[in-house]
Amino acid sequence: QVQLVESGGGSVQTGGSLRLSCAASEAISMYNCMAWFRQAPGKEREGVALIRPSGGTTYLADSVRGRFTISRDSAKRTVYLQMNSLKPEDTAMYYCAADETYRGYCHSDPGGYTYWGQGTQVTVSS
Repeated sequence: QVQLVESGGGSVQTGGSLRLSCAASEAISMYNCMAWFRQAPGKEREGVALIRPSGGTTYLADSVRGRFTISRDSAKRTVYLQMNSLKPEDTAMYYCAADETYRGYCHSDPGGYTYWGQGTQVTVSS
């Protein structure tokens, strides 16, 4: 059973930074895409950052572009989300997910991701 374990969430003030980590129990190179989603209370789950483990192509949502960076360390089977210049609207539960279906590109439809972590809470206060 594939496991994804997130860590690094917490509470910060506006303008602060956090780095989330997602450790996989399997080699991440086997996945078509790995992603960070977030979900705030009463809102739909939103894909904020995606990465193709092979090749490293990244995709960022408009709401986080220029502030967030996604990266991966294949040797450590870990994907990171560096979040800078955090805003109160970034407050959400953040989830790591893996898409095992080969597509040749990443997508942000949560339904297309096979494996999910348990989530880590990020709270940004003004």
